Amino acid sequence: MSDLMKVSSNPHIRSKVTTSSIMLAVVIALLPATGFGIYNFGLDALILILVTVASAVLTEYLYEKIMHKPVTIGDFSAVVTGLLLALNLPSTAPWWIGVIGGVFAILVVKMLFGGLGQNFMNPALGARCFLLISYTSIMCNFQTDTYTGATPLAALKAGENVNILDMVVGRTAGTIGETSMIAIVIGACFLILLGVIDLRIPGSYIVSFVIFITLFGGHGFDSAFISAHLAGGGLMLGAFFMATDYVTRPVTKKGQYVYGIFLGILTGIFRLFGPSAEGVSYAIIIGNLIVPLIEKVTLPKAFGRGGEKA
Repeated sequence: MSDLMKVSSNPHIRSKVTTSSIMLAVVIALLPATGFGIYNFGLDALILILVTVASAVLTEYLYEKIMHKPVTIGDFSAVVTGLLLALNLPSTAPWWIGVIGGVFAILVVKMLFGGLGQNFMNPALGARCFLLISYTSIMCNFQTDTYTGATPLAALKAGENVNILDMVVGRTAGTIGETSMIAIVIGACFLILLGVIDLRIPGSYIVSFVIFITLFGGHGFDSAFISAHLAGGGLMLGAFFMATDYVTRPVTKKGQYVYGIFLGILTGIFRLFGPSAEGVSYAIIIGNLIVPLIEKVTLPKAFGRGGEKA
């Protein structure tokens, strides 16, 4: 009886799932997109990925050593941040872009706000947006020996025809990890099967985006137009791997649906009416900023006085 009456602080429900196991699963899930990116763009992509990941991990290690804090690089969160950032970079970017991005993501977006669990926006996307603003010409240069034309989304925005099969497979210009829709979906299915993510945010994101471009894209329900938008750019990578970030997404179930719908509409606005053909990164960053408001209005009421009746 004494054990049953024991009072202790929360959490009262514990799980064997750890941060490191979750982050390691994300790294494994990103391997298909990473591998295809290296195959698609060659040695330059591999070097940029290694440099960016190493910069992120080293920045976290040095900061925690200098500040006399426990070293947390063993939880693989810095590896995930560096890898996601690298997959959002063009293979033509010089190695120092990866270094600057890795340092900014970990130091400015993550560690200066308290470390893992305290950052208010996705570190990888925060760094990518910083690089886009600071080094626009470098970040928008997708000209390689293999691909010399514009990205499929840029061509689509200009009214040109695109090869949807090439976009689905990944035989197109773009950032290292966004080109192959198949590779991204394979990784996403792995995370879903493990229970690391679910379809609330990605599903509501993609469905709301499709509805928006159907209504306002000027093509109606054109399957080719919709497929091109889904397979092109960073929509799939963002929906499954960055919008679902545990730290920067809403914790409430209703809030996650609202969040996904907001991202879908905002991405549609950026792509259809903005000057750029893309918009996923900025949509998710803005979405991160309004997460506290979403959680405030979707927080379940407590049972009892002033709350809902059982």
